[in-house]
Amino acid sequence: MSGADAPPDDAPWWTSAVVYQVYPRSFADSDGDGIGDLRGIASRLDHLEALGVDVVWLSPVYPSPQDDGGYDISNYHDIDPTFGTLEDFDALLEAVHARGMKLVMDLVVNHTSDEHPWFVESRSSRDNPKRDWYWWRPARSHMEPGAPGAEPTNWGSAFSGPAWELDPATGEYYLHIFSRKQPDLNWENPEVRAAVHAMMRWWLDRGVDGFRMDVINFISKELNPDGSLPDGVVRDGALYGDGGLHYFYGPRIHEYLQEMHREVLAGRPDRLLTVGEMPGVTVEQARLFTDPTRGEVDMVFQFEHVGLDHGATKWDAQPLRLTDLKASFGRWQAGLADVGWNSLYWDNHDQPRIVSRWGDDGEHRVRSATMLATVLHLHRGTPYVYQGEELGMTNAHFERIDQYRDIESVNHHAEALAHGLATEEVVLAGLRTMSRDNARTPVQWDASRHAGFTTGEPWIEVNPNHVTVNAAAQRDDPRSVLHHYRRLIELRHTEPAVALGDFAMLAPHDEAVYAFTRRLGGTELLVLGNFTGAEQAVPVGEAVTTAWADAELVLHNAGADDDAGPARGVAVPLGPWEARVYRRRIR
Repeated sequence: MSGADAPPDDAPWWTSAVVYQVYPRSFADSDGDGIGDLRGIASRLDHLEALGVDVVWLSPVYPSPQDDGGYDISNYHDIDPTFGTLEDFDALLEAVHARGMKLVMDLVVNHTSDEHPWFVESRSSRDNPKRDWYWWRPARSHMEPGAPGAEPTNWGSAFSGPAWELDPATGEYYLHIFSRKQPDLNWENPEVRAAVHAMMRWWLDRGVDGFRMDVINFISKELNPDGSLPDGVVRDGALYGDGGLHYFYGPRIHEYLQEMHREVLAGRPDRLLTVGEMPGVTVEQARLFTDPTRGEVDMVFQFEHVGLDHGATKWDAQPLRLTDLKASFGRWQAGLADVGWNSLYWDNHDQPRIVSRWGDDGEHRVRSATMLATVLHLHRGTPYVYQGEELGMTNAHFERIDQYRDIESVNHHAEALAHGLATEEVVLAGLRTMSRDNARTPVQWDASRHAGFTTGEPWIEVNPNHVTVNAAAQRDDPRSVLHHYRRLIELRHTEPAVALGDFAMLAPHDEAVYAFTRRLGGTELLVLGNFTGAEQAVPVGEAVTTAWADAELVLHNAGADDDAGPARGVAVPLGPWEARVYRRRIR
């Protein structure tokens, strides 16, 4: 590459990196107990190395009662026996590093498990030294503890029901934004922050390469002048108040993150990566969180785009309007163009499979999966690949509630039926579309029984389509979803314009084709993606088409040759779910 096209010398390494998320319970089982484990992950590292990813993000493997898939941690300094031992972890870390990849841990410090020793002490008495490590509050004035509506605020839990649980032993309530077994830590207490910092240093000293910080923007809560927490707005049809406005962006959040950076991360090698998962974060807030001069986090993991198809609730899925997606992505691309950084993702352990959600998981599964991947990865930001996404894995399409394991899904089903909010048929339809279990079925390694995930009975059912949708079938198929992801990752690694180029949206009002350009120095890329199952005209206009007459087709998901080929110029029209990436030199 020429000097004009070379990336800036000071560009952080993660701008051209790709992260791969492993959800350990469902990745690979080494001992036949039906649950994935650390040795299973180690046995499949060759797959990740061949894919070309740079970072492995490991969802929680700490000791946990597993009420919320490991996000309820009872010991921050060990490994759950379900997944192995600290020695197994060290061996996995060494194997990841030996392959030139980095390993990022999930940091879950908005809350702990109610079985964590900190909370066991905190709930033992009102005058215990750790009482103030969590959010304890009495019942509302003049109300009997346990009476309906006596909770300190009207906030609802993310997993149904109120966000407060009465502890009969002390007669007070504790706050849990998530499960009742996930009490929220009180970050107002400096002892809590110091304990978290010490734990983070312990893992970094062990050799891990950073943290994905679970709902980290929730750690600061807004307080009334008297120290109480405010009520939330009760939306139409809701049973509880929305407390999010009082903890999505609390008044001390920047202070806490800057202190964490100062106490834990400052002065350590530049190899580290910090990712703040931040539901509800705005572009303007993200600029502050990720401005490198402020010392907070390297990038945000935001949720705006994955809420675009929500109706009154996430369970009420609506068809995606492509113009809404363009407006959202375009706003984030523009807002962080000069300062800050964003994560790019479709799937993760909290989201349904994108090929079933916004693609076509039937006739055009391969084509729609590769188109969606192309459009996402060619934006500015760090792409995340969730396990199985690189295979085009689909939703589970479960038919019965007893097939589900996720606490959010099971609780929603029970609450909706108990309060007459929906029929069984409607609730199950919502779960089939949006349940988190859609992303948690075992990775489909081959066509054998249980997809090569385990020799035992899996903790959750394997998707029956593993017979045809699996890694073994795709490994030597140049037109597979797997090979397309390899090419996408290689393009980010080798073409600086993908990582650092300017972004310009084309045809923002077109409801069928997503089109944009990326430009760095003398190189410009044109990205086209057809979001429909019908043939579509390229909506960029004759002037643009003419300007790209001598362009090189560098990536394609359809046709006789899916790799870069001799075809030049912007061909029209686009076939169903077709994606193309063109490159031209403009100096």
